[in-house]
Parts: sequence; structure tokens; C-alpha cells
Amino acid sequence: MIALERLRDSFEGVIPSVIATTDADGMPNISYLSHVHYVDETHVALSNQFFSKTATNVARNGLATVMVVDGYSGQQHVLDLVFERSETESETFERVAIHLAILESRMNGIMKLRSVDIYRVEDCRAVPAANPLVEPEPLVLPDLMGRVARLTARMSDCSDPETLLDVTLEGLGELFGYHHSMVLVPDGERGGLTTIASRGYDQFGFGAEVPPGRGIIGVAAERRRNVRITDLSRGQRYIQAVRAMAGVEDAAPIPLPALDKPLSQIALPLVARGRLVGVLFSESAERFTFRHRDEEALTVIAAHLATALSFLSEERERAETGWREKAEASADEAVRLPAGRRIAVRFYPRDGSLFVDDDYLIRGVPGRLLLHFLEDYARTGKRDFLNREIRRDRRLQLPDFKDNLETRLILLRRRLEEKAGPIMLERADRGRLRLTLAGRPEIELVED
Repeated sequence: MIALERLRDSFEGVIPSVIATTDADGMPNISYLSHVHYVDETHVALSNQFFSKTATNVARNGLATVMVVDGYSGQQHVLDLVFERSETESETFERVAIHLAILESRMNGIMKLRSVDIYRVEDCRAVPAANPLVEPEPLVLPDLMGRVARLTARMSDCSDPETLLDVTLEGLGELFGYHHSMVLVPDGERGGLTTIASRGYDQFGFGAEVPPGRGIIGVAAERRRNVRITDLSRGQRYIQAVRAMAGVEDAAPIPLPALDKPLSQIALPLVARGRLVGVLFSESAERFTFRHRDEEALTVIAAHLATALSFLSEERERAETGWREKAEASADEAVRLPAGRRIAVRFYPRDGSLFVDDDYLIRGVPGRLLLHFLEDYARTGKRDFLNREIRRDRRLQLPDFKDNLETRLILLRRRLEEKAGPIMLERADRGRLRLTLAGRPEIELVED
């Protein structure tokens, strides 16, 4: 019997499988099956959404024969199956349910999974090639774990979260060929995610948001599970949902970076000590960019990134004490407001939206942070701010603030750089930020 582990590409659902059963009189019935899921070396899972005839035949004798097709090489294999059990709660059930939810695009119950049926594989054999004289070329797979070792070593050398994000995404492109990637962090207020770093897109999209549970990114965060799609050409409705998520349908103020026609995508939750700290997402215009081996490699990188982000944020907090006296001295200086043009700042307390010169900048926690900096500057001339003192300022009244401060400051600084406007936020020293303005800020609070 051929080992199922060698057929992992045949369990991606790229090419529909065929399932054959027989009734009490021995009459065969053949139906198409969208996906056969790999469970382990001796078991596969089928979603319980058969046509009534197939379901009746399986219930009668518990036997089925399935043909799976490798979407990469085209090689076919036949599996003889024996029904063992149905599951409504398990690791396999959750994985299949996520797959169906993603392909359906919207989690509205149309494709809601009732159960998964687990089958024991009694035999697995290859279907002879139509032309036995033509042998397929052997597939040479790269050493992904060696690349993982090189990238994680680079990540371990990073001394701050911002550098860590850049090194990670640059390494994914250089070492693995994953040229379109991004990292998103939990919003903290609306329950969604916000883009904090990206590579390979025309627009950086800093501050672009993904609603909770929406698309591959939202589902990976909500369920804290990897989500991988090898071939999106069969899921056009999903692609339309991705376009909507990128701002076409919802008129998002900052569009999410996205390829026009992605054919494979993967999203991995970043979890440290049981807490979701973000999502690592990558996509490609080619099929089969992310196979199960790629997912294994990215799982290691995602775990390392989550732990390093959490650790570096704590290290930054401990290092801030040394700069306290400098920051306090800066706050005591009588600094005149700079001459020059007026900078119109409009802030909406309801959702933290902040506009500069009638141009939308950011909302939520980063918007409230910038308002705080500008108000302190307008009142006292203060330019330098420490993370530690920001955390202790009760005027901010921000939810879940300690866990999210470092990533929110990175997002705010990058968004200001991307806009290249009259307000900038620079890293003066470790744990210290400096506000720079090219004019006089005039702040308007708008209650709506």
C-alpha cells in the first residue's frame, strides 16, 4: 500500500475527487466529491454533505472507493475505504469546517458542516499512466527547514519589534520566495485586525483593517488556526470577498494590500502565551505556492515571531526607565509653537478617527495616541514621550492598552511616514518618541 503521506498534494482539493459506492443489489453509484482530507497515515475524512444515494449506500455497508488527483502532477490514486465513525467536535472537524467557511466566503450557514466521516484506508494504489512510456520527472523539493533556521537566526538578532517585522517579511521573500506578505495585529476595540507591516505591494496599507471573522485573515485570528488555500481558481466567490475586504464593498478608508488575482494564500495566527498578538499572511499569484511543507515551515516562523514580538515589547518597557529624566526635562522646557502654516487636526471621539488637513489619517488606538501627543504639545510644548508614561496616563482611557502599545506606536509612526504630511513621529532613543511638526496644530473635536 502506498503511504498516504506521499500523497499530501492529492488532498488539497484542487481537482475534485470521485467517490463510488454500491447499493444492496450491487448497483454502483458514482458522485463527485470536492475534497478528501488527510487525517493520518491510515485515515482520511470526508465532509458529510453527500448526495442521498451515496449516503444511503455508505450507511448500508460502510464501504466506498475514492479516486484522488494530485493537482500539481496530475497523478491519480484509488483508495479503498471503510467507514469508522462520524465526528462533530474534533481537530479534523474544525479544520474541515474552516475550509468550507473560507470557500463559501461568508459564514452564513449555507455550507455549514454537520459532521465529518472518518474512514480507514484499506488500500491505496496508483492509477496506471495512460502512456507508460512517458515517466514524470522526479520532483525535487527544497530544504525548507534549513531556510527556517537561517530566518529565525536573523529574527533572533533583532533588538526591537519594528526591525523584527521588517526582517521577517524581507526574509520570507528572499529565502522562501513569498514576495507578498503582511503582519496584522488585533485592533483592541472593534475586534478586528490592523495592518502594521507589509512587503511586495504597491501600497503599504499601514492601518488597513480586516473585520472580525472576515476572509482567511479574520478566520485565522478568530479560530486561532492556520488557514491555507492552495488553488483559489475554484473559489471565485472567495476572491470577490477578498476584494470587498480590501475596501471595494465596505469603502474602507485605508485599502488592504492585496493581489488582483491571488491563486494561493495562507494565514497563520501569532499566539504567545495563549494570547493572540497578530496574524502572519502571505499570498501568491501562482498555484501551489503554499503546500503542506510550506505551512509547516511557516508555523515555526510564526511561533518565533509571536514570541519575539511579545518579548521585545517587554524588554522595551524595562529599558524605558533610563530615559525618564530626559523626557521629563524635555516636558519642562518652554518650547514655542513653530511658526508657519496652520495644521488642521479634526478628531472624532466616537471611533478615534483623526484627520489632518481634511485628509483621513488613522482611527482607533493610534488616533487617540496622536491626539494625546498633539494636545500635550499644544499645551506645554512637549515633544518627547516615553512608552511608560503613556501607559500610566489615565487621560487616554484605552482598552487593553499595555498589551498593544508597542505595535500601535509602530503603526502610527509608519502611517505618518506613508502620508509624508506635516506631522511626524520619530524614534529618538529606545523607548522614546519625538513629535515633529511643520506648522501650528489647531485641534477640533467633533461629536457626531
